[in-house]
Amino acid sequence: MCGRFFQRRGPRAVADAFDITTQLPNTPPSWNRAPTQEVLAVRCHPETGARHLDPLRWGLVPRWAKDASGAARMINARAETLTEKPAFREAFARRRCLVTADGFYEWPQEGRTRQPFAVALRDGAPIAFAGLWEGWRAPDGSILRSCTIVTTAANAKLAALHPRMPVILPQAAWPLWLGESRATAQELQSLLRPCPAEVLLAWPVNLRVNKVSENDPGLLHRDPLALPLPGLDDPPPAWAD
Repeated sequence: MCGRFFQRRGPRAVADAFDITTQLPNTPPSWNRAPTQEVLAVRCHPETGARHLDPLRWGLVPRWAKDASGAARMINARAETLTEKPAFREAFARRRCLVTADGFYEWPQEGRTRQPFAVALRDGAPIAFAGLWEGWRAPDGSILRSCTIVTTAANAKLAALHPRMPVILPQAAWPLWLGESRATAQELQSLLRPCPAEVLLAWPVNLRVNKVSENDPGLLHRDPLALPLPGLDDPPPAWAD
């Protein structure tokens, strides 16, 4: 599951991390990015092969959809059924992207208090979620470009929070996923596995994250009142203090 994430880096820093030299969007950083909001995604131009950093709306709208009202239900796509679901099948074959982030939030499924936890890479590097994108033509002729984040079974570290987690692709896998290198459907499916637990940090954060309207760096501060969960009380990265 991935229903909220954060991106503290601006477009220029994201472009540097993903080797992008083309024109950049003006999408600002966000510490509480939510479904139907604009996200930064890396796509490969089909003719030039150049990487582009593009703003896409989070919540995929299939090309054949009658309207965009179902986008909020399409924020995630299960890795196991990408080739089966009509909403994702063609995008998996032809329109893959990297949804960029610095980390994401997750909530334990048990208990009354929705205590959020932040998850980031231990080395502080930006995250590349495996994503799919689509272009949908609205009745007025405008094009809505949207995306979804692929999920897989949670690794041992995050299983206490949720049985699913977003697919985090290592840099070596980016060319295959973007289509810069040829890959079969089986090779692509082999990328869609949980990342190693040891590369992640996880820590409880401020309850303000539960409100989408809250959006500032303080959301990443460790919550001193939170009850720790085994393996989910790491010291936050220096940039989260």
